Amino acid sequence: MRDVLDDIATWYASGETFGLATVVKTFRSAPRPAGAAMAVSSSGEVVGSVSGGCVEGAVYELAQEVISSGVPVTQRYGVSDDDAFSVGLTCGGILDILVEPVGPATFPDFPEVVASISRREPVAVATVVAGPGAVGARRVIWSSRAAGSLAPGQTHATRLDAAVDDDVRGMLAQGLTGQRHYGRQGERRLDELTVFVHAFAPPPRMLVFGAIDFAAAMARAGKFLGYHVTVCDARPVFATAKRFPEADEVVVKWPHKFLDEVSGQIDERTVVCVLTHDPKFDVPLLEAALRTPAGYIGAMGSRRTHDDRLARLREAGMTGEELSRLRSPIGLDLGARTPEETAVSIAAELIQLRWGGSGRPLTETDGRIHRDPA
Repeated sequence: MRDVLDDIATWYASGETFGLATVVKTFRSAPRPAGAAMAVSSSGEVVGSVSGGCVEGAVYELAQEVISSGVPVTQRYGVSDDDAFSVGLTCGGILDILVEPVGPATFPDFPEVVASISRREPVAVATVVAGPGAVGARRVIWSSRAAGSLAPGQTHATRLDAAVDDDVRGMLAQGLTGQRHYGRQGERRLDELTVFVHAFAPPPRMLVFGAIDFAAAMARAGKFLGYHVTVCDARPVFATAKRFPEADEVVVKWPHKFLDEVSGQIDERTVVCVLTHDPKFDVPLLEAALRTPAGYIGAMGSRRTHDDRLARLREAGMTGEELSRLRSPIGLDLGARTPEETAVSIAAELIQLRWGGSGRPLTETDGRIHRDPA
């Protein structure tokens, strides 16, 4: 929904009620993941996508009906048995899509959600998509507070909301979006009620060290993949915003000292790319990085550079287990030579690790193309 947020915030501010379609569950080779969104204004304007074009026409019609009726609907779209090119997904996947009316009267907490996303404050929207009670009932959950209810006016609302709040805060910590199932009173062992949790955690961080042309290409690739990108180098003549316009921030500091300063912000989603090519920078930096929970730590260089780097890190007291986390030479074997090609090879490795791909050509594999997170 981040892709359509600016447009729908403008519609909302004007007092308009619009239709918001959100992918709440996928099966098999669905083209877009849970959380993908498309919005339709009361005047018929469309922003976003839920399937890359397969079912957008049908969703558009349904959104207009929902705007008129004010009643949210959960609809399943898949391959038609009679005609695979009718209203369905030609790739063979299945999508469950929630289409709901959104406006000041139906979603009073929407401005707070937008503000939290803009401030990079973790927030999640939990919505009933199936089961007894009101489909479309919504609760907004922050780290320390919540608003709305998933069972408005019902005696069991407190227990249900409390159970969902606990689960959602765990999902926010991991940046997870998806469905959870409960009994009417929040029992986790039952599945009477299906709740879709749309988590808006801050984007993961990418820390790029070394203000060189490869870093500029990596900053562009990182932004394309949705990372908050920081470029850091100790040399002020090279570490400038003008040289790295795609980076969210450019920092002039010794790399290992900067890493120590932001260590509290590093988590399992953090990517560390060391492109410095200089032992006085990269050895103390990698020594610090390999002792953080960062999910990816890669260093660029030849195999000779890699061997020398490992020897220096061992001399610094790094263990074999710690060194096993280092991905060096960085990236997948694509034969990359230019900065842009090298950035693609690193981005490819990040995607492979995120989704558990084999890294082989799809023509040499079988089974599902799209995987669950690794």
